[in-house]
Amino acid sequence: MAVAKRIIPCLDVNKGRVVKGINFKELKDAGDPVKLAKQYSDEGADELIFLDITAAEEHRKTMKDIVKNVASVINIPFTVGGGIKTLEDARDMLLSGADRVSINTAAVVNPELIRELMNIFGKQCIVVAMDVKRTFDKKGKHMFSKDGKDYWFEIQIFGGKKPTGIDAIEWAKKVEKLGAGEILLTSIDTDGTENGYDIELTNAICSKINIPVIASGGCGSVDDILKVYKNTQADAALAASLFHFNKAKLREVKRYLTLNEILVRPP
Repeated sequence: MAVAKRIIPCLDVNKGRVVKGINFKELKDAGDPVKLAKQYSDEGADELIFLDITAAEEHRKTMKDIVKNVASVINIPFTVGGGIKTLEDARDMLLSGADRVSINTAAVVNPELIRELMNIFGKQCIVVAMDVKRTFDKKGKHMFSKDGKDYWFEIQIFGGKKPTGIDAIEWAKKVEKLGAGEILLTSIDTDGTENGYDIELTNAICSKINIPVIASGGCGSVDDILKVYKNTQADAALAASLFHFNKAKLREVKRYLTLNEILVRPP
């Protein structure tokens, strides 16, 4: 049986407010996280992702009170990430109302954390987020070329501010082996540009692993979501600007995808 594609609004939260930037920079206010969460849940979102985007960089834990408040107003699966570094951090988020936890920087620093979380909470609860950027200066294991330029996809941590030297394709394969249930794949190159998802990156990752991939970064229109489903094996599409700034409603997105023969859940 075919599995329905998911539409997932994302709340990037900084200092208690939802924000949106371009290439992880130039953040601007997009609203109250609790209000937006309820709105998206009511409108038919399949899931919701909440990312405390400065928690890792500021070496602090995720804002538990806001997570609790968001969880109290929604009735859809809820993933929380940002600043989760230990089993206790993950347990706190799950007890605060999250259904799943997302780890990014902490997974790179301590890959065994993925296995530990999976053993305690189950594979279905563990999302590994990957912030990825094209790198031109040195050789990665998997090289690509466009317009005469060679590049590879590199993992970045601490909110996309620190390069790691880790090849994204190799990292995706490793986190799958360690027990990740899903990958949240964000292209720093396309993030906030509203020019569409990074099809090349999404295909590069999807083709090498067997766990679901959430495509993220660059959605600016309903057509962008259609394109990522028509041209990649992504299991879900994450969008922020599209919904935060009222460029489209979730019901419109699902109606458009259905008309174009993409299987989605009814709103």
